[in-house]
Amino acid sequence: MARVAKLVYYPVKGCAGTSVATADVTPAGLRFDRAWMVVSPEGEFRSQRKQPVMAAIGAEVLDDGARLRLTAPGVEDLLVEPVTDGPRHPAATFTWQGKGVHQGDEAAEWFSDVLGLPSVFVGLAPEHERVTNGEIPGTAAFADAHAILLTSESSLDGLNERIASRGAEAVPMDRFRPNIVVAGWPEPHREDDVRALTVGGLDLGYAKVCIRCTVPMVDQETGKKAGPEPIRSLADYRREPEGGVSFGIKMAVTGPGQLAVGDEVIVHSWAGPSPSTSAAEPPFTATASRPAESV
Repeated sequence: MARVAKLVYYPVKGCAGTSVATADVTPAGLRFDRAWMVVSPEGEFRSQRKQPVMAAIGAEVLDDGARLRLTAPGVEDLLVEPVTDGPRHPAATFTWQGKGVHQGDEAAEWFSDVLGLPSVFVGLAPEHERVTNGEIPGTAAFADAHAILLTSESSLDGLNERIASRGAEAVPMDRFRPNIVVAGWPEPHREDDVRALTVGGLDLGYAKVCIRCTVPMVDQETGKKAGPEPIRSLADYRREPEGGVSFGIKMAVTGPGQLAVGDEVIVHSWAGPSPSTSAAEPPFTATASRPAESV
């Protein structure tokens, strides 16, 4: 029986995640997931792809979002009272361009000091509206492109077996920055064939496989590059025809609700043979690729 093994949301895009036992899920994903973002003065998002130190920046949501505590090695913590409606500032991800709410000069200076680059800290604007692409469309906050990233323990186990065969060290799941981790699927990458599922009070639909960038080669504890794994081993068996390697799937929220660690994952639709009719490892399912995502 497949169940939720872990739930994680990432308050500030590109920064450290917060593991939770339960979560409210909106059409745009887990509540507070990528609700804030660090951007350049021109509005381009900051990412671990170029600033790996972001992995070591913590963001703790306090008082139901009324306050946000920012932490980073070597600097004093900053307590921010998020502004929900104020001056707008340009904000952009890979394929989306819009505006966020400027969170003040103090937060901008704090991130500028930590990253060593002029930066602005923005939050979601009340008028934020963004349609995501993929097999099943949805919406998202400041995530790269989709509301939910789902992975499985069996996929990581299979990958780490390949890494170990090279004499390299296994990688933890946090390298892939998922929202939902599933336990109980015996075959690695079984999630690739999921098309519709229910977990807790939540319904999710498949959008596409997640094309990985260089972020999985960043140690999420230290904020330092630690490659070439896992990308090197993924390249042996997870190459997409249009380029890049994949791990995990992107999903749209088709029915908002609540979920918790331990909830059963019920798959209503598979792209390949159902596990009940075939115990064989499913064929790799390729979907149209897009720019590698840093999530």
